[in-house]
Amino acid sequence: MDRDGVINKDRADYVKGWSEFEFLPSSLEALKLLTLNGYKTILITNQSVINRRMVTEAGLQEIHKKMTAAVVDHGGSIEAVYYCPHVPEGGCNCRKPEPGLIYQAQADYGLDLSKTCMIGDSLKDIRCAQRAGCGRIILVRTGHGKETERFCQELGIKPDYAADDLMAAVKWLLENPS
Repeated sequence: MDRDGVINKDRADYVKGWSEFEFLPSSLEALKLLTLNGYKTILITNQSVINRRMVTEAGLQEIHKKMTAAVVDHGGSIEAVYYCPHVPEGGCNCRKPEPGLIYQAQADYGLDLSKTCMIGDSLKDIRCAQRAGCGRIILVRTGHGKETERFCQELGIKPDYAADDLMAAVKWLLENPS
């Protein structure tokens, strides 16, 4: 799953510290519901804020540590966070829409990608999941999701489901097991 725009509010000026991190309504409950139903949540996120020198790698790890602790405090779990620190023009294979981070998670956790689900709010998330061969793709309308939904319709790209938010995505996933 993506982070910004899915779990927390996306900011035009980037999340640069914990004080700027704001969970979206019901995202903590959605993560709890996933955990209670045996799902492992792995975040795949572009974080060019590092290469833009707006936050250090240690600073980003601190944000993720506090985010994960808040999720655990609410009964959920985040198994791992994979992030790309590069800027879009960097040409790396780890920046979504490239699937490098999903492949890394696959190697680390022995994932069968045909049985995984990607939840995201951007065309980059959808394309990354398609390129990696994820079994399911859910678009959430939070973050950049409403705009992405329009792009998808124009381009003929069809996620498996479009949900109003992470909770609606999780409920759909639980009601429609693969």
